[in-house]
Amino acid sequence: MASTARMRDIRPFYVMELMNKARQLEAAGASVIHLEVGEPDFPTAEPIVAAAQNFLSHGHVHYTPSLGLPELRSAISDFYQARYRLDIDPQTIVVTAGASAALLIVLGALVSPGDEWLMPDPSYPCNRNFARLFDGKVIPIPVDAASNFQPCPADIAKYWSPATRGLMMASPSNPTGTILTQPQLAALWREVSARQGHLVVDEIYHGLTYGVDLPSALAISKDIFVINSFSKYFGMTGWRLGWMIVPEAHLRDVEKLAQNLFICPSTIAQHAALVAFAPETLEILETRRTIFSQRRDVLVNGLRQIGFDIATEPQGAFYVYADCSRFTNNSAEFADKLLTEAGVATTAGKDFGTHRANTHLRFAYTSDVAKLEEALSRIKRFLGQ
Repeated sequence: MASTARMRDIRPFYVMELMNKARQLEAAGASVIHLEVGEPDFPTAEPIVAAAQNFLSHGHVHYTPSLGLPELRSAISDFYQARYRLDIDPQTIVVTAGASAALLIVLGALVSPGDEWLMPDPSYPCNRNFARLFDGKVIPIPVDAASNFQPCPADIAKYWSPATRGLMMASPSNPTGTILTQPQLAALWREVSARQGHLVVDEIYHGLTYGVDLPSALAISKDIFVINSFSKYFGMTGWRLGWMIVPEAHLRDVEKLAQNLFICPSTIAQHAALVAFAPETLEILETRRTIFSQRRDVLVNGLRQIGFDIATEPQGAFYVYADCSRFTNNSAEFADKLLTEAGVATTAGKDFGTHRANTHLRFAYTSDVAKLEEALSRIKRFLGQ
């Protein structure tokens, strides 16, 4: 039977397919340096693992409330007070099965068939597919180095239509690692709220910023939907745990979707995350942030020396979005050759949109400095330098 029209419109997550190809090459004996996937290479911090082991030892692994453990929601609220000086009602905090589940639930609650949503291009690819899943339509906002790869208020005025319902964006951004200052984010919120629209801000890479402390969008308004995760800064990718802060008027709709789609987040992961905000855990995570900063400098400088153009240095996350037009006008083909001929896995721009996608690659500095330097050497040899 033929696929539905919806499924024909939903594109693959190409980086996952490339990662599978890289693993097949490794299984056949090839050496591959992984700069393609947005997953920290560090093991889960020991206090988190110990908390999970202690919880499991008692054997009582049952469902939790659909919105998450009350004590974890309170711990997240305390974290916002400690880190951002914000008073967040724990009742507005929803724990989810990863940030992906949070994004899916938010769009399920907000998107009606035919609705349009604005998203930067390039941006995280799954959001487009989530919107299409609910019969919405994404209107891409082309962004580049001139705007720090972020949308601006003039873009809202330009691309908003009677069918537009909101804007989804991220700070720090995937794939570019760029950020929005609080005044810039406030200006976007003014444009969106003036049109009675919704603003969804992905703060998944908060904590992983370099040389700047990033305020939460919640400092601007409690009517903004904010998504966060235990995957990136907290290094708990495989635990599949995230959270969102939901405006009170939408809590019941979000709860109904959480109940129906997921029952509840992982009970084990939630009990482990109870110590994610403990001082001894945060000390480990801050040390890792310093290491990421060092890796960023090595990769940015090395790629520039090779000839990649990096017009905007990343201030957050762990990605470098590099212009490879000096070498190719087909970054997907270039990435495939880098993998098969040089043993370096990267992500082609087509995963993140269409705007100048053929001339950009994303490099993730989620490998140690020695591997980054080896990857740079391999790329040089591949290019005949």
